[in-house]
Amino acid sequence: MHIHILGICGTFMGGIALIARAAGHRVTGCDANVYPPMSTQLEQQGIELVAGYDAAQVALQPDLFVVGNAISRGNPLLEAILERGLAYVSGPQWLAQNILQGRWVLGVAGTHGKTTTTSLLTWILDEAGLSPSFLVGGVPQGFGVSARLTESPFFVIEADEYDTAFCDKRSKFIHYQPRTAILNNLEFDHADIFGDLAAIETQFHHLVRTLPGNGLIVANAAEAALERVLARGCWTPVEWFEGKGGWRAVDADERGGFSVERAGRVLGRVERFALAGAHNRANAVAALAAARHAGVPVEVGMSALASFEGVKRRLEVRGVQRGVTVIDDFAHHPTAIRVTIEGLRQRVGRARILAVLEPRSNTMKLGTMKSQLPDSLADADAVYCYAANLGWDAAEALAPMGAKARCFTDLHELVGAACADARAGDQILVMSNGGFGGVHEKLLATLAG
Repeated sequence: MHIHILGICGTFMGGIALIARAAGHRVTGCDANVYPPMSTQLEQQGIELVAGYDAAQVALQPDLFVVGNAISRGNPLLEAILERGLAYVSGPQWLAQNILQGRWVLGVAGTHGKTTTTSLLTWILDEAGLSPSFLVGGVPQGFGVSARLTESPFFVIEADEYDTAFCDKRSKFIHYQPRTAILNNLEFDHADIFGDLAAIETQFHHLVRTLPGNGLIVANAAEAALERVLARGCWTPVEWFEGKGGWRAVDADERGGFSVERAGRVLGRVERFALAGAHNRANAVAALAAARHAGVPVEVGMSALASFEGVKRRLEVRGVQRGVTVIDDFAHHPTAIRVTIEGLRQRVGRARILAVLEPRSNTMKLGTMKSQLPDSLADADAVYCYAANLGWDAAEALAPMGAKARCFTDLHELVGAACADARAGDQILVMSNGGFGGVHEKLLATLAG
């Protein structure tokens, strides 16, 4: 079958493309914004990319169009598909109907940490010899791709709460029907599609309603919103982490190692862990609990954690010039920004952290959480905010930080200012959920020059 994917360079739809290709389909696709690492993955797999959404692409005559959730009414290609009555489906629905049926699905949901926790869980299962299929919203370093399809009955998926498609406004994860589900945390986000936190809680409860009685929910006890979700009705066993006498990471050391405790009993120790921060240790114990449900002994899981290398765009070092380290991270929600800086602080100690921020997500562009930014950035030594194309005044929002924060509408000026301020030993932490105009390479080139 020939499948043509609209929005193919998004992390999820790019993963769909890789899986469809591995399943034996001919895959092509189109997107308006093509940038690594996804474009690189697709090209390496021989998937042909078309720039833009010209209606003329219907002449490719695919058997099926798979429509990503970034595509809305008014898109020229989508309108042509609808006018001609051509076959189309959303990405999550295609995946559920063609790949996930009959498999043991392990889904990782939550406002933050989905990509890292999904990658950790996949790594544990793979190191245990289970060779799972997976679809992750990033690129785990040990695998080098964001998705793969194997003969294994296990499929690990990042279970996103964002809506499915223009024609289906339910959360993506409703389609996956996991047997094992991690509910990592739950805060207000996606202000472009959700009116309030209660609306997101309803979607999470829709997910809970699809879990079988022989499944397992691994839930964060520190999140009141998750307690409310489960109180609405739960038909599946629950194991808690971060409280309620459940799973916990304790006694962390300078190498990142920590002990794993459950119900007050120490189960063993992870001797080395590459990811910084208490939030990542919580992600790890959640992954251990989920892997145990799939049959992986805890000691095997702990051994796997010691060899996990991390995920691209999660505190990923992009280069060092003149003693200045440039780091890339996907953080864009205020909570994610705060814990990312905290994690880096634990890693680098008293070294200066220069935070370069692009408030690019739909929620941040709306300014819904602008008042939270000063607190989330407080532990950085300097902040350089790219304020182009915002519908709110970034300088006003960051004014409580005083001279510590500066705003720019010109990327070249931002790069110049950050590099002029940087000195040997500094960490330039870039945070954005997009390509950010290649700012990492621009920073490194300017430092080198």
